[in-house]
Amino acid sequence: MKHIFTFVFLLFLATPGVAQTGDKAILFGKVTDAVTGEPIEFATIYVKGTNIAAESDIEGEYVINIPAYERVTIVYTRIGYKEGSSRVNPLSNGARRKIDVQLAAAESNIEVIVTESRIQEGGMVREDVEELKLLPTTSGNFESVLPHIALGTSSGTGGELSAQYNVRGGNYDENLVYVNDFEIYRPQLVRTGQQEGLTFPNIDLTRSLSFSSGGFESKYGDKLSSVLDIKYKRPDSLRASVSMSFLGASTHLEGSFSPSKKNSYKKLRYLFGARYKTTRYLLGSLDIEGEYLPNFSDIQGYITYDLSRNWQLGVIGNFNRSQFQFFPSSRNTALGLIDFALELFTVFDGQEVDDFTTYMTGASLTYLPDRDRNPLFMKFLASTYQSNENERFDIIGRYLLGQIESGLGSDEFGEVVAVLGTGTQQQFVRNYLTSNVTNAEFKGGLELQIDHDDDTKTSSNFVQWSVKYQNERIDDQINEWERLDSAGYSLNYDTTQVLIRQVLKTRNELNSNRISAYVQNTYTVQDTVKEMKATFGVRGQYWDLNKEWFVTPRAQLLYKPLRWEEDISFRLATGLYFQSPFYRELRKISGEVNTDVKSQKSLHVVGGLTWDFYGGRKNPRKFRFIAEAYYKYLWDVVSYDIDNVRIRYSGENDATGYVAGLDLRLNGEFVEGAESWINLSFLRARESLNGVQHLKRDIGDTEAQEVDNVPRPTDQFMTFSTFFQDHLPSNENFKMHLNLTVGTGLPYGLLNNNRVYRNTYRFPAYHRVDIGFSVQLWDKERRASRPNHPLKFSESTWLSLEVFNLLKVSNVASNTWIKTIYNTQYAIPNFLTSRRINLRLRMDF
Repeated sequence: MKHIFTFVFLLFLATPGVAQTGDKAILFGKVTDAVTGEPIEFATIYVKGTNIAAESDIEGEYVINIPAYERVTIVYTRIGYKEGSSRVNPLSNGARRKIDVQLAAAESNIEVIVTESRIQEGGMVREDVEELKLLPTTSGNFESVLPHIALGTSSGTGGELSAQYNVRGGNYDENLVYVNDFEIYRPQLVRTGQQEGLTFPNIDLTRSLSFSSGGFESKYGDKLSSVLDIKYKRPDSLRASVSMSFLGASTHLEGSFSPSKKNSYKKLRYLFGARYKTTRYLLGSLDIEGEYLPNFSDIQGYITYDLSRNWQLGVIGNFNRSQFQFFPSSRNTALGLIDFALELFTVFDGQEVDDFTTYMTGASLTYLPDRDRNPLFMKFLASTYQSNENERFDIIGRYLLGQIESGLGSDEFGEVVAVLGTGTQQQFVRNYLTSNVTNAEFKGGLELQIDHDDDTKTSSNFVQWSVKYQNERIDDQINEWERLDSAGYSLNYDTTQVLIRQVLKTRNELNSNRISAYVQNTYTVQDTVKEMKATFGVRGQYWDLNKEWFVTPRAQLLYKPLRWEEDISFRLATGLYFQSPFYRELRKISGEVNTDVKSQKSLHVVGGLTWDFYGGRKNPRKFRFIAEAYYKYLWDVVSYDIDNVRIRYSGENDATGYVAGLDLRLNGEFVEGAESWINLSFLRARESLNGVQHLKRDIGDTEAQEVDNVPRPTDQFMTFSTFFQDHLPSNENFKMHLNLTVGTGLPYGLLNNNRVYRNTYRFPAYHRVDIGFSVQLWDKERRASRPNHPLKFSESTWLSLEVFNLLKVSNVASNTWIKTIYNTQYAIPNFLTSRRINLRLRMDF
């Protein structure tokens, strides 16, 4: 009750929050005749469903302001011509986009041609989320869609049970996540996908997402790999939704109203969302049988209020609780080849009880005047995050590893013919972690237009800056040990005493302060030849715990030729990306904290292109192809191992390395009205531990070979993923959603991952297919024809049948190591979930 009261108190009394009521983006271009090429004067250009409109001038040119961060449809009309339209995905505040239109005469057979210039803003990939809401997903988390739409992103060893993701050879801790400019944190102690609950971003509240896989701008924070920037909705009417399935339920409410009739611009906007998730149905397909009791829930609110035409106030809050209880009973896992097969049988006693509770409140005050009068904007932000985590294990497993008869003609086929190992494993854990992060930030920007004598040329400078203070408090209590008995002998074996293996018992308390700042300028220029955006910025940070400060320059160049027949733009980015430790990087495997750990450092070089094109006469819809090549040099790296989703750091700056790769993405409407994404990535991630001569011994080698480097734990040579949508040709109310993922095996090493022979083995390749079939039971457009329909109270209702792991593939998350009586170790795979069928209902109001 105390925590709930604290949450509610902070939610309503925190300092001011985020709002973007007056945000605008700019569309401009030229309207011409599709046959003669002559400019068309007095063409009307308007935003569908609004009263926002403009006209083309004598040169056929037009400029129109549209709402930022919203997906809109632009309509082009002129008496005597066919009507044209263009769907514009969300643009950020102040963004500019060029759309040229060729209108065809009304009596002609020529189609209207819309040519859109979409130079990437800051190298960010931007997507609308409406297409993603029906994506079949087992985690129930927003981030689970990223491996299917973002460049160089994979789910790692956590698979379908986890929303964590690796980006271009990095790990889960190297990704930045922002919601309305607030940085989002996550629990530290989660070790398996089964324990993982709901992440912060709520797709029902989300308006748009932007994602960068590397080489991002200085305005984003100090992490090595990626940034996910999420913007929540700005509701203008009362709406709601309800969704429920075998895996949980969710609901949301949004709306707006003007408290004062006299000052109608003073509008209060609100967003509320609640979610519940349970993976009990999924976990029932795992090898370990028992009683799984996962319960994950969260409630979230976001409120904004326009104090005046220029000042906006808002508050955001979240309460999230993840409870996981497990009472294992037995396990039966078979593995091997046709001529040598093994079976591990285990009987368990005990239980696991985990609880991860987080609170977050944030607020900001935004000054956003009319840019024609005042090009300055300012924002003041403040937020606090608290996480209370505890994990309690006391599980005893008595196992038998045997060789089973694999000869099809044998009378003993499938039976144990030789016992290779027996023993007992007891795991005891009592770990408690409390973390508090409180920060305050002032950020601003100034846009300066540059005057030119040439009316066809426009250019501007957009300067942004920020200063941020952050306090971090950590209280970590570790008490865990493991007892391993093999063939009646306790390991490690001692004739005089019984030794317990891997004992950790420490107490760590930290209180530290960070100061960070950045300044960057974006120079944008456009004329009849090119469209170009160049950004240069510098970040700096100081942390009083390790007494380290650093300065990191970053630069991005976006260039688009306007006279080419093909719609192609180019991107080049480089810079230094330093990641200062948080807490886990400081903690050694022994549980001790090393406060001398410095930031991990990386140099990014990224180059690529974006090509927008049409599919031809048979498929005249627009497609987008993105290709990016990158190289990252790493030094002062804190080496680590991954077990399922648990990252265990060495607690030392003890490695150097590099990552190089190529990412390809194609997206568009392969089927009209249904957007699909295809991603293909290749990478090579290598590291070398300082002062260690790494060795490698291939099968058949009598002697080990010296090697300069070894695979990083995230070295996945190839990943292929697709999210494909289709519908019946004659009825768009029946849709199919296919989610396919294929990835080569990730590396792992022997028990405790020897530093010399490091990551010498690989898991089997990961491949999985999820498929969903959706039918729209009701749509508001049917009200006139079916006024007595039982679902007429809703705007739309969808019913989906989902099949997870359609091919019933046994993918591996991690290994359990078993030692035989012959002193041989076997890696017994821990498999992820099998095939499951889910039914989901979604209603929008």
